[in-house]
Amino acid sequence: MTKEFIKIGLVSISDRASSGVYEDLGLPTLKSWFESALITPAQFVTRLIADEQSEIESTLIDLVDNENCNLILTTGGTGPALRDVTPEATIAVADKEMSGFGEQMRQIGLNFVPTAILSRQVAVIRKQSLIINLPGQPKAIAQTLEGLKDDAGNQKIHGIFAAVPYCLDLIGAPYIETNESIVKAFRPKSAIKPA
Repeated sequence: MTKEFIKIGLVSISDRASSGVYEDLGLPTLKSWFESALITPAQFVTRLIADEQSEIESTLIDLVDNENCNLILTTGGTGPALRDVTPEATIAVADKEMSGFGEQMRQIGLNFVPTAILSRQVAVIRKQSLIINLPGQPKAIAQTLEGLKDDAGNQKIHGIFAAVPYCLDLIGAPYIETNESIVKAFRPKSAIKPA
């Protein structure tokens, strides 16, 4: 029997990083976070692209329809600037919107900066894939995924990734397990598979 793994698409959306003006930090930050947070083996498909709606849409479609990624995380392009079109592109390729993810991402961000209210991150489902727009700043990526803990390490505000494994279960994606010291996945007792 082969061990199950998950295929994860990581997309960094930046005009300047994609044209070589500066080094992209989004992809290495995301990959490093997953390598510490997941127990389940993961295969990554990465893309560094410009803030062009048509390119974002075609990249997301390719990662779902051709690369068979069950989870895709984007970073960048979610603010109010004229070139920020990641949410529009994400919604354009969606079968379903998952509004709770965006609400929680903004709630987490507001604990750090008042401008988190300007973020327009969304999450959607396309076929059997969950696509989530994350913030562009590397520090904010981890905060959004993990949430906030107090000085004793107790969870104060849940990060969005706690809900991701069960969401993946519900859409027929691979069952994934997390490193609970980073983020504890929440599933109803009936949905937990024995180790």
